[in-house]
Amino acid sequence: MFIFLTRLGRLVVGMAAVVALTSVIGFSTLTTVPVASKHQAHSSGSGTVTLLMVADANGSGPSWGDTVTFTVSTSATQYPSVELDCNQNGSLVYTHSAGFYPTYPWPQSQNFVLKSYVWTGGAADCVARLYYVNSKGTSVTLTTVSIPVSA
Repeated sequence: MFIFLTRLGRLVVGMAAVVALTSVIGFSTLTTVPVASKHQAHSSGSGTVTLLMVADANGSGPSWGDTVTFTVSTSATQYPSVELDCNQNGSLVYTHSAGFYPTYPWPQSQNFVLKSYVWTGGAADCVARLYYVNSKGTSVTLTTVSIPVSA
């Protein structure tokens, strides 16, 4: 009971749950294919983030239910992350983030499945944000890219 009273205790329990879940589910290696999009990558001088398709059910680029990942490039940090937020009619229906560096402990979470219990179908407007957390614990955005997702 006392383990839940500390932040470290909650973190340890949460990490154990993630490790257990990903060990049970298992993941297979997927082939990535670049997506043709005029807004595929954006650079602000601090970094770039490029969308790649992992599973494209209808061959039309990012659609609801597809799986995507990203390639990133930045000299601002050794530990970049990508957060993807998707909105339908102004409501957040999907958010997911993962680290994109060699020692990231959950590489399977670098695959983003474009659906959620709230997002049960339809098109959405998504934004991928390349960021890192600085030494003060503040999130620093390096660049963003808009990703339209079709139904």
